Amino acid sequence: MTEKTRKTDEEWRRELTPEQYKVAREHGTERPFTGEYWDLKERGTYRCIGCGTPLFSSETKYDSGTGWPSFWEPVDEQNVETEEDRSLFFMRRTEVHCAVCGAHQGHVFNDGPEPTGLRYCINSASLRFEAERSD
Repeated sequence: MTEKTRKTDEEWRRELTPEQYKVAREHGTERPFTGEYWDLKERGTYRCIGCGTPLFSSETKYDSGTGWPSFWEPVDEQNVETEEDRSLFFMRRTEVHCAVCGAHQGHVFNDGPEPTGLRYCINSASLRFEAERSD
């Protein structure tokens, strides 16, 4: 089991921008087609904004047409956790968060491409991109 990162609310507020805090700590959502990574095509790894845990790879990123970065699989399933989200009274969704620090990432849906059929619809504000090195 991964050791959990524990920070105070004050520490989170110091480390994150207001938008990152709203999304990662208050389960917010950025507007579609506005996030830094929704259309990024570079090769690399998308890490958690809160703790740096690797969450998604550019190899599993695809254009879902939704305006958010979308992936069909996490780097390691142990790095993400999910739970039922009933915050919208008319809809039942599955929330995705970092398994290490609990930062809200977005949601996962069952309408993605093969081979998994999943669409991890993730907020750019919850991610930090690390480009692949070309030595």
